[in-house]
Amino acid sequence: MAYITFQPKDNFNTVAWTGTSSSPLNVTGFGFQPDWVWNKYRAGAGDHQVYDVVRGATKMIIPNSSAAESTNANGVTAFITDGYTVGSDLNVNGGASVGWGWKAANSQGSSNTDGSINTTYTSANPTAGFSISKFTVTGSTATVGHGLGVAPRWILVKTLAGTGAWQMYHASIGPTKYAEFHTNAFATSSGRWNDTAPTSSVFTISNEWSNGKVLVAYCFAEKKGFSKFNTFKGNNSADGSFVYTGFKPGFVLLKRNDSGYSWAIVDSKRSTTGSNLTDKYLIPDTNAADQSASVDLLSNGFKLRSQAGGFNASATYVYMAFAEEPLVSSNNIPATAR
Repeated sequence: MAYITFQPKDNFNTVAWTGTSSSPLNVTGFGFQPDWVWNKYRAGAGDHQVYDVVRGATKMIIPNSSAAESTNANGVTAFITDGYTVGSDLNVNGGASVGWGWKAANSQGSSNTDGSINTTYTSANPTAGFSISKFTVTGSTATVGHGLGVAPRWILVKTLAGTGAWQMYHASIGPTKYAEFHTNAFATSSGRWNDTAPTSSVFTISNEWSNGKVLVAYCFAEKKGFSKFNTFKGNNSADGSFVYTGFKPGFVLLKRNDSGYSWAIVDSKRSTTGSNLTDKYLIPDTNAADQSASVDLLSNGFKLRSQAGGFNASATYVYMAFAEEPLVSSNNIPATAR
C-alpha cells in the first residue's frame, strides 16, 4: 500500500467561513498560501469564483459560466500566508461560504519551454502533482509544458479573453473526448486534445482554439495517498457503492458519465452531522446554494448513501478526490510512498 511523505493539509485544504461584507477580510486556516483559490457563497445563489497566483489576485473566472476573465476588485484581492484576502463582493463575502485552496509554487512561476508553445508562466508543485499555466495559442496543434514530471490525469482549460467553455481532460475518458465543466455536457466527441494523451512533460491541444487566444490550464497528476482521479460504478442503492482512494477524502468532485446530470462537490468541512457522513454538496456548473447529500468520507475512501441519479445510479461516474488525512501505519505516522 502506498503513502505520501508529506501532510495533505500542506498542499490542499478546505475552509468553511462566514463573510461579513466588511472589507478587507482575511480568510485563514489553510495552513499555507493557496495558489489556486475556489470560493463559493453557499447560503444562497451566487457564482463560484476562481482566482490564481499566475493570473493574479482580482482576476476572476467563474466555473458555472463561459464568461471571460474579469477584474473583480472586491473579490479575492490577495494571496496571504495562511489563506486569502477578500473585498466586499457579496458573492464572496456575504455570509456562509467555503474556500478550497491548492498549493502550486507559491509564486507566479516562470515560462515553461517544454512544449512547442512556451507558457507565459507556469507555477508547478510536482510534489503534490499540481500546476497552473497561462499561454497563448497559435491556431495550430501544439504542445504545452505543465511542469509536473509525470503525466497529468486531470486537466481543466479555460479561455480568458472572450466567451469560452471550461474544457476538461480526464484520463478515464481518454484524449478523444472532453467534458464541459460549466455545463452538464459530458464525453463530447472532439479533437480538443488532438486525440493525444498527456506525457510527463506536455499536454496537447488541437487547432480548434483560435489563434491568439489566451488560456489558463490547471493540471493534476495523481499522488498515491493524496489524490485520486478515476471512475466508479454506482449501484442505485441507499447502501451505495464504496470507492477506494487510499486516504480519507477531504474533497470529492464527481460527475455521471453522461449529459443531463450536474457535477457535485462534497467536502469534510461543510457537514453538520458531526460524523463521517457529509450532508452537503455544491454544484459547480450552477450558482445554487448548498444542497442535501449523503456521502460517507471514510478512512480509505468514500461511500455513497443516496440513490439520486447524479450520485449513485446504475451508471459510471468520474471523480477527483483529495486527502484530508493519509492512511497511517500502526504508530500513526504516514508511511513512505512506494
